[in-house]
Amino acid sequence: MIDQTTLLTYLAILLGFVFIPGPAVLLTLARASSSGTRVGMATGLGIAIGDVIHTAMVVLGLSAIILASAFLFSLIKYAGAAYLIYLGIRAILERPHVAGLEGAPRITARQAMRQAVLAEVLNPKSAMFFLAFLPQFVKPENGAVALQLTILGLLFVAMGLVSTMVVAACAGGVGRFLRRNPTILRWQGKFTGAIYCALGVRLALQER
Repeated sequence: MIDQTTLLTYLAILLGFVFIPGPAVLLTLARASSSGTRVGMATGLGIAIGDVIHTAMVVLGLSAIILASAFLFSLIKYAGAAYLIYLGIRAILERPHVAGLEGAPRITARQAMRQAVLAEVLNPKSAMFFLAFLPQFVKPENGAVALQLTILGLLFVAMGLVSTMVVAACAGGVGRFLRRNPTILRWQGKFTGAIYCALGVRLALQER
């Protein structure tokens, strides 16, 4: 089992990681502000599921195989970038609903969660983060390495989920206010799409 000192140090570092605006927070912010709190929370849950998959890949050694292969790394990276850019362009081109005060949501919670899972799994930088970060807090003398990696990964997922839920709740309320203005509503999809496109380009340009 992980000793108390290591665990407290790990949790303190995680607080800084999960509450600093990064791709997960930006994706959640974009979805919550454009489609509401429920969709934003579904996005956060999808990201968490993706991180659970990354944790499992680290425990099973699959992340190390992907990162050791330049071809696999590039393949996953560009697939993830293309998917984010596709979502961004679709949001930019989509015509907003301006007939009602708040318009109609352009995506369901289930769709948002599915897209978030796929976007997170196809981000090799997340795989690299889990592979490089988690083992630093593993001590063989504390017991089974796989169990320690699993615990550390799930703690990261839990704290990240809390972070995205808070962002979704706050952004959802702001989004409801903004969507009452038809002019803002017309530009909201373009703003959301721009965030997705920027994250896709950023992912495509990153190196191992």
